[in-house]
Amino acid sequence: MKDGTVMDWDVVDNIWNHAFRRRLLINPEEHPMLIAEPSINSAQQREKAAELMFEKYKVPALFLAKNAVLTSFASGRATSLVVDSGGGSTVVSAVHDGYVLQKSVATSPIGGEFLTDCMMKSLESKGVVIRPRYSFKKKEVSPGDYKVVDLDFPNTTDSYRLYHMRAIASDIKETVCRVPDTPFDEVAYANVPTTSYELPDGQTIEVGAARFKIPDILFNPFLSQTIPGIDGFGDSTSIRGLPRMVLESVNRCDVDIRKELLSSILLSGGSSSILQLKDRLEKEVLEESPQNARVKVLASGNSTERRFSVWIGGSILASLGSFQQMWFSKAEYEEHGVSYIQRKCP
Repeated sequence: MKDGTVMDWDVVDNIWNHAFRRRLLINPEEHPMLIAEPSINSAQQREKAAELMFEKYKVPALFLAKNAVLTSFASGRATSLVVDSGGGSTVVSAVHDGYVLQKSVATSPIGGEFLTDCMMKSLESKGVVIRPRYSFKKKEVSPGDYKVVDLDFPNTTDSYRLYHMRAIASDIKETVCRVPDTPFDEVAYANVPTTSYELPDGQTIEVGAARFKIPDILFNPFLSQTIPGIDGFGDSTSIRGLPRMVLESVNRCDVDIRKELLSSILLSGGSSSILQLKDRLEKEVLEESPQNARVKVLASGNSTERRFSVWIGGSILASLGSFQQMWFSKAEYEEHGVSYIQRKCP
């Protein structure tokens, strides 16, 4: 996957096959399939998914639903502005009466993985070495006293090593980072108290201003350019902070629904920092909104609900009696071809 889009369909096919045959223990030919998709999914991607489901898995019926719509349903709303901050990207979409308004969709490549990269580079610039868990073991030399012994795995790849290092950096980010109440300022945060974090190999590191700076990249992406080793943005026009994306998305919609959207901004994503984003985003959007606008940012207090909001919304949608007539059936696929999915699942 890249920015929420499938890059390798063979891998997707393998994952689906594993899910159906080994985990769910079902025969796909006996079950209609509801697939959640990004708001920015292309017609080509949608048709490829449909073709795979009907030709390989022989499903009796199919429906493609947008992530933002399902998140909105999970919160009990048919109209809302969904801010989905995921691993590879952040997407803001307006949902009106159960449909995504495509002209409203705003995207940014700034997501959790980019912030993890920023944390890794920030630590590296301070001389911190993150050792993957598999590369050492702890040996007790005396009661309560451990010595770290290096283990040699000559056949591991660089990407495998990086994967494990990133997992640790991600945990550091989730544990110590806090979204600042006001825009990050290097001078103001220079003497902020540090927070300790113990790495798997036993060494303890101190994280200072970076724990506020890195989350603030969601509001001011160009802060990342002050971290040694982080590459510049290729297309800087698509790079803007969350408040700007929200206002851009709302302003692309009809004037008569803008107030309703501003009063129900939904935050979606599994990160623990989502709740911290809430107040800051509400404050900054309110400052830039029309005077009489009521701005309300909503996020479930339950991280599991936020993380699985798309799945929860899908289960709600699929259980509605009125939904049963919306399926794209195998008979329609055989009669009209795969492109008919664009009409059945707008």
